[in-house]
Amino acid sequence: MAGHRRVRGSGVVALCLLLVALVSCGGRPTTQSARAEVQAVLDRRAAAVLGHDARAYAATGTAIPYARLRAVPLAAWSYRVTAVRRDGDTASADAELSYRVEGYDKAPVTTGRTLRLALDTGGRWSVTSEQPAREAGEQLWDQGQVIAVRGAHSLVLGAGQGEERLREFAELADGAVPAVSAAWGTGWAGHVVVLVPKSLRDMAGLLGSPASSYRGIAAVTTGETGGGTGAPADRIVVNPEAYAMLGQTGRQVVITHETTHVATRAHTNAATPLWLSEGYADWVGYRETGRTPLQAASELRSALARGELPAGLPTDEDFGFSGDSGRLARAYEGGWLACRMIAERWGEVRLDAFYRAVGAHQERPGAVEGALKSVLGTSTADFTADWRAYLTDQLG
Repeated sequence: MAGHRRVRGSGVVALCLLLVALVSCGGRPTTQSARAEVQAVLDRRAAAVLGHDARAYAATGTAIPYARLRAVPLAAWSYRVTAVRRDGDTASADAELSYRVEGYDKAPVTTGRTLRLALDTGGRWSVTSEQPAREAGEQLWDQGQVIAVRGAHSLVLGAGQGEERLREFAELADGAVPAVSAAWGTGWAGHVVVLVPKSLRDMAGLLGSPASSYRGIAAVTTGETGGGTGAPADRIVVNPEAYAMLGQTGRQVVITHETTHVATRAHTNAATPLWLSEGYADWVGYRETGRTPLQAASELRSALARGELPAGLPTDEDFGFSGDSGRLARAYEGGWLACRMIAERWGEVRLDAFYRAVGAHQERPGAVEGALKSVLGTSTADFTADWRAYLTDQLG
């Protein structure tokens, strides 16, 4: 019996020796070893980025030249490998990239990445390509070398844009921040990050959506609804093609509008209808311009001239980027005029309180109705009737 056990034991040893390239005796596949090695090379890559060590960065692979990243003021940069698929001397890896922009991000921005690697002549893994993971948006450095311009209240990052052009956006943002604080108050970060890609297509790439979704949209703001002080900073993402069609006043209104979204983010959530969040942002954007409804609400003015007075406040669906530019414009104009009416009739302080009261509900049912009653002392039916009368008075 003892001899039989020794024979079985030696057989197990032999089997382990034969399969060592594929499976360890404990049952761990060698892909675990490859995963650890890939993590190690990405750790070195991240350390090189933060250490501004171009040579050490290049030693980890050729994907995304360091020059593209050099201007980005980074406080943190790291990868977490989640899967590795090895095929001989090559491998593909899924990883989560986390980074923070110094002075702006209170928490890391995280995004999925897909990497290709190859073994070099020394038997070490080297990164040959790095791309956004499926369904993840691009990063600005995926599109080219990043140029950074700092303003008094802003950081503007651009790719495919000259420094002089980016400085124009910094000046607009620096004008927007105090304008927003004058309307909303100073209880927010008080600065913004603006991303300026080369084209509409690149803008859509940053947002991970088709370009058709943003044609005619000058800018959008990304961020976590209800995000507090521990969230990554919102990004204002510019569509340079639509932006080029605007005059100076229009450009300032757009950046002030988007900056308002940054300021109000902590009080904006599922309870907040788009007519309020977009209308309030437009109200702040137009607040210091002197623009009248007849000048700034041309689509609604035309609708009223045709006898098409809206039956109710714009719905969230009215704000969809569906290609119906007239419907979208009327939605924005209707939301703006609702907020303008509140500011004129109840005062700007009540308008701000109304916005915050709606967001305090967290969920949509009852949020607007409750805030109308508690802050403005009115009902949904009466408010809607007043708004329709206001449209007729201002645009008729």
